[in-house]
Amino acid sequence: MDRAFKYERAKSRSKSECHLLGHRNNSESGYFAHPIEATNANKDIEIAASMKDRFLSGDCRSRIRSMPTKEDQTEYTIEVENLHKRFGKLEAVSGISFKVEKGQIVGFLGPNGAGKSTTMRILTGYLRATSGIARICGISVASDPHEIKRRIGYMPENNPLPQELRVREYLKARARLKELPLRHRGKRVDEVMERCDLTRAQDRIIGKLSKGFRQRVGIADAILAHPEVIIMDEPTIGLDPHQVIMIRDLIASLRGKMSVIISSHILPEIEMTCDQVMIINSGKIVGQGTPNELRESFINSTIYELEINGDLTNLRESLKTVASELEVTQSEEADERGFSKVSIRIPGNHEYGEMIFSCLAGNPLIRARSLLKRQAPLEDVFLAATRRSWETLDTDLAKTPVSTDENPEKAEISTSG
Repeated sequence: MDRAFKYERAKSRSKSECHLLGHRNNSESGYFAHPIEATNANKDIEIAASMKDRFLSGDCRSRIRSMPTKEDQTEYTIEVENLHKRFGKLEAVSGISFKVEKGQIVGFLGPNGAGKSTTMRILTGYLRATSGIARICGISVASDPHEIKRRIGYMPENNPLPQELRVREYLKARARLKELPLRHRGKRVDEVMERCDLTRAQDRIIGKLSKGFRQRVGIADAILAHPEVIIMDEPTIGLDPHQVIMIRDLIASLRGKMSVIISSHILPEIEMTCDQVMIINSGKIVGQGTPNELRESFINSTIYELEINGDLTNLRESLKTVASELEVTQSEEADERGFSKVSIRIPGNHEYGEMIFSCLAGNPLIRARSLLKRQAPLEDVFLAATRRSWETLDTDLAKTPVSTDENPEKAEISTSG
């Protein structure tokens, strides 16, 4: 029988017929009741499968595999559940779980060695987790790391770039590696160069660019293939303030278009750029939420800055009616008119501004020029979160019973060895 005809016949079989081909004999349905007929049908299916494999070979197969599926239509682009990573006895990542919504910018904060870069490498498929689940756009990273790499733009901390290539030459080579259609490569390279302000440097050699321009080349490479997820490890490290502002604005322009994860030690940049912040310490997430939510969780006090002309002792006496426990410190010396800046820290998260004004108005020895409620900086939140996690770890270690050997001879041997 002609193979093309067999392929079309096998392709048109119903789902129930395929079940019957799996060595099931259903006389009531009338499909392949005779064993010889079922055997011939199996051969037809094998021929059709081989023809399908040849048809879906090479670039065609990769494109069909990368097409969006129902599984991709998920509310979250990144899902992590109980993720662990061990290097020998060292547990770099210890059971973290989080989700990132589509178009959201998330910041990773943590001291050196906290597990930030390890988590990022697991998400990109460059490092295999010891246990746990990580999904990108609904696809398991462990099951299909090659497909994950098609959906992620990754900019590592060191941003390795070929020093001898020119900017446009490098981006065109990367577009080819990322399987962008040939007819769209030139246009897409022009788009990312314009977005990253690289058009004027497109013919310059990468090795002769400043660090700020090289960082922009790395970001252009990361967003080149329209990925759903962007992961950047320390994108603003070593940049001057002008370059930091440009990179920050560039990252902010991705909001709503791509999900972005940023790791950084520059806490004000994280606060100004990110929708959500995750604080990681000792491989665990010790704080998660918006900057204001983190302040409410870790900073249990309200801070006011006051400009006054008067004595601090009188000020403390006047403010006793506001709160029994408060801290008044002078932050700046008095100017030529006798006004100095004073910081007032009151326990609890409440609004005290009107009460403070009423107290100052009733004291003729104090003149107030301004009153400002100040938010605790993210540095204070970061220090409070990491300090709390270390205290919890010390408490857990103190509660862990020390194992003792009942045989003293064995104990001596193990100690001396």
